[in-house]
Amino acid sequence: MQVRVRLFAGLRERAGASELELELPDGAVVGDALNEVRALTEGVRVVMAVNREYVDPGAPLRAGDEVALIPPVSGGAVGALHARLTEEALSLDGLLELVRDPRAGAVVTFLGVTREVAELRYEAYAEMAEPQMAEIVRRAIERHGLCAAAAEHRIGTVPLSEPSVAIAVSAPHREAAFAGAREIIDELKARVPIWKKEEGEWVRGVTPRP
Repeated sequence: MQVRVRLFAGLRERAGASELELELPDGAVVGDALNEVRALTEGVRVVMAVNREYVDPGAPLRAGDEVALIPPVSGGAVGALHARLTEEALSLDGLLELVRDPRAGAVVTFLGVTREVAELRYEAYAEMAEPQMAEIVRRAIERHGLCAAAAEHRIGTVPLSEPSVAIAVSAPHREAAFAGAREIIDELKARVPIWKKEEGEWVRGVTPRP
């Protein structure tokens, strides 16, 4: 059977292509696909996603599956069940409108900006990133009792001092608002497949946590 393998960031550059086709025997599992590309992933801790969902090595594969190799990720963003990646410059004004709520006594915002270098370049596995972002925000809203939460992440080139990620949350009290905003940015950086290139090199990040 044949499966399609998608590659991102440093792995894409190693392969010289964004996709590979693998021919695997019937009954193959994710670990078999990983073994087929072990020369490509040497020295890089990766996790696998099948049809845009993280899976373990024992997960079965079927003909036509889309398999993604996810190297360590950097960055991320989302919204109050509004998740957006964009190549446009980010602004807090729109996010503040999204989290405006008469129940809210506190609004917390966060901007992550390019520093010390002329620019950064971001790449994302968009079809998987946006659902992951939405799930992270949904969980933060439920866990902290937020009124609303919104965030966006920029992809493409982000010049010096401009934001790459913007988050806004509202809550009845400031403790919940601060905690919710912190959870969203931390989870986005840990889980969402977004990569950052700085001065020609992909920034070393963390292996995504399923």
